[in-house]
This record gives sequence, structure tokens and C-alpha cells, in this order.
Amino acid sequence: MSITPTTGAAVPIPSVPNLRDIGGYPTADGARVRTGVVYRSTDLGRVADGDVAALDALGIATVFDLRTEAEREVLPDRAPSGAKEVALDVFADADQSAAPAMMQHILTDPKVAEELLGTGDTNEFLLKVYGDFVTLPSAVAAYRTLFTDLARAQNMPALIHCTTGKDRTGWATASLLLFLGVSKEDAFADYLLTNEQLLPALAPVFDKFRAAGGNPDLLLPILGVRRAYLEAALEQLHASFGDVEGYFADGLGISAADRDALRANLLT
Repeated sequence: MSITPTTGAAVPIPSVPNLRDIGGYPTADGARVRTGVVYRSTDLGRVADGDVAALDALGIATVFDLRTEAEREVLPDRAPSGAKEVALDVFADADQSAAPAMMQHILTDPKVAEELLGTGDTNEFLLKVYGDFVTLPSAVAAYRTLFTDLARAQNMPALIHCTTGKDRTGWATASLLLFLGVSKEDAFADYLLTNEQLLPALAPVFDKFRAAGGNPDLLLPILGVRRAYLEAALEQLHASFGDVEGYFADGLGISAADRDALRANLLT
């Protein structure tokens, strides 16, 4: 299906790019993902004074921050008024070379970027990272807590974010939509919306890289998203747990009662 204003709807808050409602998608059994219940975005470290009221108006009760401790220290969230903040470090157990901090070297040194990124349309490092989302112990713990908390109505509305809201958040959202019964086509469509809603906001990053002598196209595979990345996570999920239900039940260890509550909270 094509994206309409009620599915994957962007929330126009300029200082929080890639902010959108994950609701509105139909499920295989005729239900629909509730709107106004779960949002996704980039970090909240740069919320402008003029955007505070608009962010508060969403009524966010819980902010789930999937960033590393180092990322949070460098740029703490400016969370909505009254929101509970839950820190869930997906990469806590990752090798240091996989740390998001590597991104700074890539973005500021074209030579490093060329060495690490190559010239392809996808990035081998990110293909591996997406597989790790499914099996890395810290990722399993983070997503288990996230989805278990989303099974509690008092935590709603909720906002899920990482730094750019595309990879750690992208997997959280895609796996949740698939678990709820949204079609693979729609889950991928929502995931790929990041290329429309985030990349324009990163124009200054591309401009700086160009000014330093780099080819901005090199950055597209890491600053945008690719269908192949999400496919890599799903391949790992199917290899390890069979299907999405198995991933939630056996991979993440979410109880049957909480899986039922998750569907009750997020579907209408």
C-alpha cells in the first residue's frame, strides 16, 4: 500500500527530524495499529525552544533512548515535560569498533570514510550490525525491556529513538510492526521513510563533507537506510527463531501475557 497521511505520518517539529507516528497500518487480521500511541524519532538533544510546546503536546509519557551511554552524555535528551526516560543501550556489548562514535571520524575525514565505507550502495558494517540487533546480548536485553514496557498501558504514549532514528530505532519499529501483523511491504515502507524524512535534515553534514574534499554520495549508505539492512536482520531472525513470533517469545523472552497485552495496547 502507499503511505497516506494516516500511516507513517510525520510530526512536523523542525528540530526533531524523522519524528513520526508508527500507527495507522492495517494488519493481516483486519485490525489497525493505533495512532497517537507510539512515535519514533532522532535524539531529543537539539529540541529548539520554539518546538518545546509542540513536543509536549504529543503527551509523551515515556521516552525510550536506545543510544550508548557515551552518546547520551555528549547530547542529553531534552525530554517532553513529565516524560519518564528509559535508557536502553543496544550496543553495550558491541565491539568498540562498532560504536556509533566511529561515525564522527567518517563524517569529518573523507579518507577514513573511503577506507571504511567503500563505494557500494550498501555498507558491510551495517549489514552485520543489523544481524547483531537480533542476537547481541545487550540488544536482546534492550528490546526485551522496550517491548515489555510497551505492554504496560501506563507507559503510553511512548517515543522510541536513538541518534538518527534509523537503525536501532528502525529495527525496533519494523520488528514491532511485523509482530503486530503489519505486512512486510508496509513495515519496509515505514522503515524506508527515513530516507525522505531524515536525509534532507542532514544537508549540512553532506555540505561539510564535500567542503573537506569528500564525495557526499559515500555517506548515503550510512546516513540513510537500505532495504538490504532490514533484510539482514530478518534473515538472522528467521535463522535463529523461525519467525517474528518466535523472536518475541524465544529470542526476547517476552511472556505470552505480555505479547497479548502488547497487541491489546497497540491495535484497534
